[in-house]
Amino acid sequence: MVNLSPSPRSSLPTRLLLRTVGRCDLDPQRLLAVFGEQRRRFVTVLRGFGAADWAAPTRCADWSAHEVVRHLCDANAIGIAAGPDLSTLDITEGFDPRTSPRRWLAASAGESPSATLDRFVATTRELLALAGDRLAQGRRFDVRMPYGPIDWTVFMLHGFWDSWIHERDVLLARGEEHPTDGDATAYATAYGLFIAATVASMFGRQIQEKLTLGGDGGGIFEVDSRGGVRLTVLRVTGAGPCAAEVADALAGRAQVAAALPELPAHSCAALSCMADFFHSPVKP
Repeated sequence: MVNLSPSPRSSLPTRLLLRTVGRCDLDPQRLLAVFGEQRRRFVTVLRGFGAADWAAPTRCADWSAHEVVRHLCDANAIGIAAGPDLSTLDITEGFDPRTSPRRWLAASAGESPSATLDRFVATTRELLALAGDRLAQGRRFDVRMPYGPIDWTVFMLHGFWDSWIHERDVLLARGEEHPTDGDATAYATAYGLFIAATVASMFGRQIQEKLTLGGDGGGIFEVDSRGGVRLTVLRVTGAGPCAAEVADALAGRAQVAAALPELPAHSCAALSCMADFFHSPVKP
């Protein structure tokens, strides 16, 4: 059984590869360990919340802290149910990232914060244990995502990225630090850049850039969307824009041009496609 206690320390590989065509190399065993550690830190913070904290606004304009955590419970449930036939996140089956998560919250309307926290801990444990079993069994299958089918291990990375961003939505809105580490930030930033480039390609925009990011989780992030999106990350220490702030901007929490001031305008526009879509009005 995977629990929420810290795992023995090991480092994220110095090289990470994500791509839409071919196999990815993200060390899923390490990803699960990082995911568990990150959730443990967030749960520790949530255990100290009072009623006002749960009701407080977040960086998500329409959601309180309680609603954000309920959303993460919904994401856990989707991860637990993941399989080759899962269509929950398939846009051809009606998924819309701007509206679908709001509809999911209806099922937990009226749930108390304490019940939500218990559900969050239980479903996190179940999700990570199930993913660990899949790895041990050598299972391989694709999950249908908004940008197409992807291996289930990359789907787990998507869930981690979503969780990491939403933790920041809750905590940074309170003026608090987000408890994280370099490996967690590197995974979140890498996937944020990968999915932003993938969405850009869906809108007909290509990008080919090498970004040197600084701070915890920094390194050299090289993205190329010609003939399928390919992202390579080399974990090195260097100066550059803060990796965590870049991840925020790619997810629409700030302007990409402000987070990456040296990036050419056409590349900023490409990497802003996802955030622009998130903030676009929903047509009836």
